[in-house]
Amino acid sequence: MNQPDVHSDTGNNGRGKNNGKTKGKGKGKGPRKGRKKSALIWLFFVVLFGIVCAVVGYLLIILNGERILSANINKLNLNQASIVYDRNDKEIAKLVVAEGNRELVHFADIPKLMQDAFIATEDKRFYEHSGVDLLGIGRALVKDVIARSAVEGASTITQQLAKNLFLNADKTIFRKGTEASIALALEQQKSKQEILELYLNRIYFGKGQYGVKTAAKYYFGKSDLNELKIWQIATLAGIPKSPGAYNPVSNPERSMERRAVVLKLMFDQGLITEAEKEEAAKVVYKPIASSNKDTKYMTYIDYVIDEAVERTGKTEEELRSAGYKITTTINTKAQTVMEKEFANDARFEKSVDDRIVQGAMVIMDQHDGSLIAMVGGRNYEMSGTNRVVGKRQPGSSFKPIMDYGPAIETGDYFPWSTVQDVKKCYGDYCPSNSNGNYLGTIPMTQAVKESRNASAVWLLNEIGISNGLKFAENLGIKLEKEDRNLAVGLGGLTRGVTPVEMVRAYGAFANGGKLQDPHSILKIVDNKGKPVYEFDAPKGNQVMSEYTSYYVTELLKGVVQKGGTGVKASISGRTVAGKTGTTQAGIPGLKTSKNRDVWFVGYTPEWTAAVWFGYDKTDKEHLLSKTQSSGQAAALFSAVMSKGLEGVERKSFPKPSGLQVEQKLPGVAGFMAAYSPELVSVELTWGAVEGENVTYKVYRKEDGEAEFKLLAEIPDPAYDDFAILPDQTFTYYVTAYYGDKKQESEPSEKLSITITTGMEVTPTPGEEGDGDFPDDNENPGSSEPPIEIVVPGETPSPTPSEPPTSSESPSQPPLEGVPPVQVPNEEANTTP
Repeated sequence: MNQPDVHSDTGNNGRGKNNGKTKGKGKGKGPRKGRKKSALIWLFFVVLFGIVCAVVGYLLIILNGERILSANINKLNLNQASIVYDRNDKEIAKLVVAEGNRELVHFADIPKLMQDAFIATEDKRFYEHSGVDLLGIGRALVKDVIARSAVEGASTITQQLAKNLFLNADKTIFRKGTEASIALALEQQKSKQEILELYLNRIYFGKGQYGVKTAAKYYFGKSDLNELKIWQIATLAGIPKSPGAYNPVSNPERSMERRAVVLKLMFDQGLITEAEKEEAAKVVYKPIASSNKDTKYMTYIDYVIDEAVERTGKTEEELRSAGYKITTTINTKAQTVMEKEFANDARFEKSVDDRIVQGAMVIMDQHDGSLIAMVGGRNYEMSGTNRVVGKRQPGSSFKPIMDYGPAIETGDYFPWSTVQDVKKCYGDYCPSNSNGNYLGTIPMTQAVKESRNASAVWLLNEIGISNGLKFAENLGIKLEKEDRNLAVGLGGLTRGVTPVEMVRAYGAFANGGKLQDPHSILKIVDNKGKPVYEFDAPKGNQVMSEYTSYYVTELLKGVVQKGGTGVKASISGRTVAGKTGTTQAGIPGLKTSKNRDVWFVGYTPEWTAAVWFGYDKTDKEHLLSKTQSSGQAAALFSAVMSKGLEGVERKSFPKPSGLQVEQKLPGVAGFMAAYSPELVSVELTWGAVEGENVTYKVYRKEDGEAEFKLLAEIPDPAYDDFAILPDQTFTYYVTAYYGDKKQESEPSEKLSITITTGMEVTPTPGEEGDGDFPDDNENPGSSEPPIEIVVPGETPSPTPSEPPTSSESPSQPPLEGVPPVQVPNEEANTTP
């Protein structure tokens, strides 16, 4: 019998289940344990290797730092001064280096509050780390990764001190590694007090000043650091982060903002009270007299350094001390002339106290943008504030940029086009001519020459504010959102403009509409002759048509001619165009005719220049006289430019082909005026003018009025004036207005009628029209007396004499420098 193979089956089943588990367990456990052991062994050796590498790396870093430190601990690489040259490679200045402008101070003489202020600002964990702040480095790396560039320094005070041993301040990993190695070595050899003392004696504080003691003397006149007040300590502590931007001389406002940041850090760390913080934050810095006797070209050189920092990305300290050769665009003759004129007190108004009237001037070659000369203020060496880059309100000097240039650019206006000089409100804004006189319809040439405010605002309203803003932006002047209003047409800006911005914009008018980049540097090479930077001269950006630049120049030529507001800017033998500008006091509750800012911006075919006068801080005691300042700014322009241009080849303004010329439009003929007793009116009639879209403008002037006013604009050649009164004299003239061309004809002859009582006569012509708008001062006493119209039943009255019409500019002094018209003394001219 066949027996079931129980053993086999059972055993098989048993083995299949139990042995399977055993077998599976045995086969799986062995290899996994082996792999884990191997991984642990490898991990151990990797960690061990990492530790060894870290120790070796650390030792190498320490040894490298020790090696570098031993070679440089007593050496600061600031002994090779950079040199500035003019465009002809003639040396004009050697930049101040550390050896000549540093005084050492011992740690014991450094006030505790000053020590703590610098630590709070630059390295609050100074006493906790060993030269390198790993937490700070981690934070910096995160920011660098986010920005995809080296934007965060994370340098400790010790690292900053280490960096001062080297010229190369580029933010690279290798440079940072070397810096860290020296920092670690310094911490091994020096105490924290010694490191802090070295740091405060070596760091750069701007304006060529190295070390905290020298900086205290330069900025505050304090030789003893214990005499410094909290606000002064905070100001100094804020400078090292960016010496060019945060020193109180170059940038008082930014320095004050930075000081507030430092004060908050000091308060947060319990160094000062809140009351002390608030009091120190409010102090306004006042510069002291500088001990620097070499003031030649100071403004220009300071500007060059600032431009070099911007163009190269290097620090001011490095640019001053690394032996660079900086070739500039300066014209030393023009610069010397400008400095001499600014040193002449007679060129400026006398102040009521020791706060002098300030000024600034800059000259640019409009053909390539090279800056010829500049002065940032009177006694610049005392303050170092470069007003050439300071924003001020431009007043009427902004009209060519905002009003007349944009209008001509539209193609609808030309210098001979007419504008309205009328008293008019635009919503709540009611611009006015300061002399109270309004001439009605006048040529654009007259509006610009006499700087009439009402005409400028009317024109801006006609072309649209957006056109003006776009034109200004194309000239490099970007205005604020708040400037989108008609007041900007008179230079009423939110922030103002700088003389450099104005000279650049006007340079485009002088250069056929091409805008150039203002620059003072041609090239920079290092001490081995390797190029570091070179100005790439662009061809110029065409920001307006050649026609616009030509026509604006024609307009601005009239400003410096007889009767213009800038007549004192004229230069013998040179063609000059330009514009004056003044701004009102703007002090609440103060009514005065004095001004806050005064400008003259002008150009010849060779150079463009901007002049500004004013007080740094304006109040009711510190304003500019209306009768002198505009003329003084124009006169300074003439004095500097005329001498500076001596020997410079004469050029001509660009003149495009195909220019449109003024076409004399037919005027009104057969003008007649008669009194109608039936209608009790003055009937005016004249001959019709041929043409389409022609209307007639009737102007009238009555007793006591200085100027003619627009009475009516009508389509037919006749008009009845019912607004008359007895015992009044009325003078009339009529023009034809061509709507398609936006031009107005010459005035007709002027007829005067006096309405009196008792009799009636026919009028005869009064003043003869001379082709220009009337100026009653032009020929005093030459007008024929008007014929009286006498109303029956009343007694005739004598003909009233008309008051003289002022030729004073609405925004400038009368004819700025032109003597008033003198009426001949008949008795003196009588032959005995």
